[in-house]
Amino acid sequence: MEKLIIVGGSKLEGQITVSGSKNAILPIMAATLLCEGEAVIHEVPRLKDVMVMIQVLRFLGAKVKLEGSNLVINSASIQPQKINEVLMRKLRASNLVIGSLLARFGEAQVAYPGGCAIGSRPMDLHIKGFQKMGAVVSEKYGYIEAKADKLVGTDIHLDFPSVGATENLMMAAALSSGTTILRNVAREPEIVDLQNFLNLMGGKVAGAGLDMIRITGVPSLSSAEHEVIPDRIETGTHMIAAAVSNGRVKINNVIPEHVGPITAKLREAGIVVNEGSDYVEVFAKQRPGPIDIKTLPYPGFPTDMQAQMMVLMAVANGTGIVSESIFENRYKHVDELRRLGAKIKLEGKVSVVNGVPRLNGALVEATDLRAGAALIIAGLIADDITVIEQVHYLDRGYENIEQKYSQLGARIVRVNNGVHS
Repeated sequence: MEKLIIVGGSKLEGQITVSGSKNAILPIMAATLLCEGEAVIHEVPRLKDVMVMIQVLRFLGAKVKLEGSNLVINSASIQPQKINEVLMRKLRASNLVIGSLLARFGEAQVAYPGGCAIGSRPMDLHIKGFQKMGAVVSEKYGYIEAKADKLVGTDIHLDFPSVGATENLMMAAALSSGTTILRNVAREPEIVDLQNFLNLMGGKVAGAGLDMIRITGVPSLSSAEHEVIPDRIETGTHMIAAAVSNGRVKINNVIPEHVGPITAKLREAGIVVNEGSDYVEVFAKQRPGPIDIKTLPYPGFPTDMQAQMMVLMAVANGTGIVSESIFENRYKHVDELRRLGAKIKLEGKVSVVNGVPRLNGALVEATDLRAGAALIIAGLIADDITVIEQVHYLDRGYENIEQKYSQLGARIVRVNNGVHS
């Protein structure tokens, strides 16, 4: 079993480059199933989730080649096969293939997806949308089956601005008959990136980034070449790591507007954040001040940054409040941070964080992707040695994270049963 061993106390200093966005590449990969030609995608991060999605595409008959950070997908000869539980349970985003398969072939059969256990993420919004477009959807024996002779454009209002439902319905509508209007949609940058990719293939999609998206169906989609946006959650993770280490780090390949809520909170805590056209620089020379955060859909504070920001609050000079409004089970990292000496009181969806001057090294366990990132940040600043188990979660969303922090001066290594891996 692989572990990360961190000797804390090093300031992070230097430059680091952000990889392509995990949450953008996965729906784009699903969207290639709509394409009758070849799709070329650049700046693709080598993550476990990407590798699982490649397996899903190959299972359906796509020809996939990953060389460096360049991904070539040819979906000309795919077939809408029943996707089994083994593949689907490895990855939450695997559910995004439903919209593409339904749009192109009129049918899709997939097992319920998996992913990190951070709370309920039901498929009801996806299913209601497909049904409004004319699909017959049934759920039985752990599978979702959807069929439609031809999806028809319609007006759909989402009960909640779900990212996954927005993406799935965008793809389903891309080859529909007529125009689909999606209201109360997610506004994340990854939605805009998916729109851009669909339009490069010949789609007619407008409005991504706002609360209403209009999709006019086209008969077919063809070859396209696209570069994935930088990962804003990786960017935010590095920003907080630099801040709590009292270091100075320039983070390259960044769209500063995408991390605006994180920048605002860091500045509120007394951290200096300088922005360029494609970078942010974080500089801290004192203990951060207390802040409060509440997770909200974009452009609010991202739920994917809640655990990492809690580390900053854990060593702040004062008391802060965390309110998690997106997922009901996203506080598993609290017990692990307590092992490191954090003083956190949890009451339902609210955490009260009393800052302490120092954290102490301990044996901890990553319980999900972002919890793992938070534990790395905590380990970097803790006294003595921190050992993080279950690091496979980190590989789902961070590319070479220990190497990136090592180049900034961190003392961090990955071992496999005591042997460097």
